Amino acid sequence: MRTTLILDDELLARAAQLSGIDGKTAVVHAGLHALVAQESARRLAALGGTEKALRPVRRRSSSGPSKSNRS
Repeated sequence: MRTTLILDDELLARAAQLSGIDGKTAVVHAGLHALVAQESARRLAALGGTEKALRPVRRRSSSGPSKSNRS
């Protein structure tokens, strides 16, 4: 889709410099993706709370399988 935008040239240049992204369109796309991700995370965090009926989840050791689990 084509759209005409009025952008702050300094802001666009700074975003391109910080991100290393070349091209105005690519910078705007990356910015929109970042905004969607940020707002999605904010909304998810706003749900808050815990699930009291949830049973504890078994977790694997981050150091790999234990000696007792090896064959």
